[in-house]
Amino acid sequence: QMQLVESGGGSVQSGGSLRLSCVASESNSRYYMAWFRQAPGKEREAVASSGSGYIFYADAVKGRFTISRDDAKNTAYLQMNSLKPEDTAMYYCAADFYWRARLSPLRHSYAYWGQGTQVTVSS
Repeated sequence: QMQLVESGGGSVQSGGSLRLSCVASESNSRYYMAWFRQAPGKEREAVASSGSGYIFYADAVKGRFTISRDDAKNTAYLQMNSLKPEDTAMYYCAADFYWRARLSPLRHSYAYWGQGTQVTVSS
């Protein structure tokens, strides 16, 4: 069973940047990789997904966040620029086989999840 470990979270001021990493326990080349976030008192929401060359972003992060992956390292990344206080949340990495997630990657119920990494943006 695939395991995912996130890192890279932290505290930054508004306008700052962070890069999150998600390392998978096995080859992720056949998987859709996605990032989600959940703020206190709010539902979990999709942020970005990447699979077989297709990349999708939530409207709230378009132009500011970039998802990428290095399948040789079994790693996915989320580069977050121009951070805002409303980006404060626990960020989770998720994965599922490409054929399962491909129809709606941002709405898919992913099979594998990491433990999360906290991102706090102060104004």
